[in-house]
Amino acid sequence: MFHIPTLEELNLIGALPAIALAAWAVILLILDLFVPKDRKQTTAWLAIGGIAFAFVANLLVFNNNSDAFSGLYRADAFTGMLNIAILGSSALGILLSMDYLKRTGMERGEYYVLILLATVGMMFMAGANDLIVVFVALELLSIPLYVLSAFRTNDLKSEESGLKYFILGAFASAFYVYGAALIYGATGTTQLVEIFSSISVAVSGGGQSVVLLLLGSGLLLVGLGFKVAVVPFHTWTPDVYEGAPTPLVAFMSVGSKAAGFAALLRIMIVGLPTLMVEATDLVAAWQTTVWLIAAATLILGNFVALSQTNIKRLLAYSSIAHAGYIMMAVAAAGTPGVGDMAARGALIYILAYTFTNIGAFAVALAIEKNDGTGTDLKDFIGLSRSRPILALMMAVFMLSLTGIPLTGGFIGKWVVFQATLDAGLVPLAVIGVLTSVVSAFYYIRVVVNMYLADGEGDPAAGATPTVNWATYIAFAGTVLIGILPMLVTALSDRVVLSALIP
Repeated sequence: MFHIPTLEELNLIGALPAIALAAWAVILLILDLFVPKDRKQTTAWLAIGGIAFAFVANLLVFNNNSDAFSGLYRADAFTGMLNIAILGSSALGILLSMDYLKRTGMERGEYYVLILLATVGMMFMAGANDLIVVFVALELLSIPLYVLSAFRTNDLKSEESGLKYFILGAFASAFYVYGAALIYGATGTTQLVEIFSSISVAVSGGGQSVVLLLLGSGLLLVGLGFKVAVVPFHTWTPDVYEGAPTPLVAFMSVGSKAAGFAALLRIMIVGLPTLMVEATDLVAAWQTTVWLIAAATLILGNFVALSQTNIKRLLAYSSIAHAGYIMMAVAAAGTPGVGDMAARGALIYILAYTFTNIGAFAVALAIEKNDGTGTDLKDFIGLSRSRPILALMMAVFMLSLTGIPLTGGFIGKWVVFQATLDAGLVPLAVIGVLTSVVSAFYYIRVVVNMYLADGEGDPAAGATPTVNWATYIAFAGTVLIGILPMLVTALSDRVVLSALIP
């Protein structure tokens, strides 16, 4: 007989932040019909109001540590900390979009609603405790981003980026669904905790179940690897980043990455930590594959970025490289006893990267012209003379992305490298350090252009009040995490994913 869940089993309070934002997005879609065409910033401020409510609700349930929707969704510190990064990136993305959409003639209220819907998908993905919920959330965050990537309808590059993102995203979703089906076939369940309970039986028995589990986990890695843009599933990133509206790129470069790694970490640490070819193996069977992907991502992302002359493409390959650093934490989670430390390291890295990368895109947006030009590295020449404060913040963002001490990027890399070394993956840690040195060349090149190259400097006409506020917030977050890391470590110390394992 079909079981109707009780209110206690649903535990709607645990998922209140995501539910409230989803409801507000639907309401805002209707309210936008009554907002005049020349006052769509009203819709933007209402969207930010909904995000603020969800942020407060997230703080209230941060230590809930309970299941919602009969175990399909997990409300814990891991979800709460990711929601901080996701909601923060969403609010900053909307702030960057308000004047940009108006000056480029793209101002439409549905843009902000689509941002909210994508944010809801990311939040459900962060708390998903079931493979099916991960898929539904993945589609909820992806479909709005496909539309938004092609939002600049008078630009062929934007249309190309939307179409390319959609086609490759559909392939990635198919891989994920096939992988989930194989894991269900081997274990008879899609809930992560139950998958964990079934794996020990499958591994000890050997045979076909282990093969299905290995194939299934590999296909899941392909599907989520596309979303976080790791090698070899990264090819869409540079073209989409270059063609899509810059404020959207700032949002999706951190929001999608946070959601994708949330699902990947939870699946690997909660569901598949003991997936081994032989019962006597000491580490998870997927660890070697993941660390090889991490190493390839670090090498390709950093070395290809060296040849880029467009700031959006440079930050695209930079984003690929930073996915490699977070992937180091995923690889470390394959060693027994390191899973929680790896998850905490990844969370701190994601939070620091959120502020730093959005700040870098905000400065790029400030000098971008209405027709989408003005994003070459040469356009940063002399910026310290025309806009000294903007140049100073951009320099800090570049230093943070490099991993220089007293910045958020340094703290993120420190905790990820520590988890990698504790897992015994010394070669991967060495690759991470060496590629960080390589990255210094292309990040410092931007600083050199701003301060040492001869030129009058761009007037940065795009540095409107809302763009400036978003930049200031990103700058403050980057510096505070670097100087006062205890602000984030105090939150991350509460993350214990392995507690879900019975």
